[in-house]
Amino acid sequence: MNRKEFLQSGSLLGAASLFTANNAFTQNLVENNVDKLVDANGNYILQPLPYNETFLEPYMDAETMHLHYTFHHGGAVKGANKDLQMIKKAMDDNNLETVDFWTKKLSYHFSSHVLHSIFWTNLTNKKTEPSGDLLKRIDKNFGGFEKLKGLIAETAKNVDGNGWGIVAYQPFSDSLTVLQCENHEKLTQWGCIPLLVIDVWEHAYYLKYKNKRTDFVDALFNIINWDNAAERLNNAVKLVK
Repeated sequence: MNRKEFLQSGSLLGAASLFTANNAFTQNLVENNVDKLVDANGNYILQPLPYNETFLEPYMDAETMHLHYTFHHGGAVKGANKDLQMIKKAMDDNNLETVDFWTKKLSYHFSSHVLHSIFWTNLTNKKTEPSGDLLKRIDKNFGGFEKLKGLIAETAKNVDGNGWGIVAYQPFSDSLTVLQCENHEKLTQWGCIPLLVIDVWEHAYYLKYKNKRTDFVDALFNIINWDNAAERLNNAVKLVK
């Protein structure tokens, strides 16, 4: 198989080929409507927020919410669609000199789309705490909820530059893990299924919290939707068995 054939048959033509139907990550994403990342034609789509823009106040202000969702998440969706078009054009023209550039762009934009889609459902307007299987796994893998909170908080606060703190399910070890993700796509663990993500790009907090990322991360613990994280865990465990 030459390079062009590989690209045509590989994971570059849309989400349907990026993640196959039996992939646990894919199925976990589409359990919630806001996680539906593509339309019937494989084009990336921005779903409506599951709440209005004032829902998370005072911890996340409406102006930040609007800009974050509309221009940053929305911009990533537009960027990913352009990346797919340019990859397809390069293949149609049999001109693959630029394809490495566009595949890197797609990795960046699509990863942003995935993580932001999870982020919106990970937040609510009331304080919650883990329970059930999620809490049992937190106790087993981290030694308790307070220890996990400390770990994910420090992980998110200390991302170099922009990125995310992530609590994920690692199916290969049947355990929970904490990741520090630079930008949207670097330092990932293959196979991990994100359950809870904390956005520490400056656009997530700068209007309200200025340059105080630590204050923003601490404030988020008042609105983290641990019920959503628990539901994502249950879906992930069922899908990989």
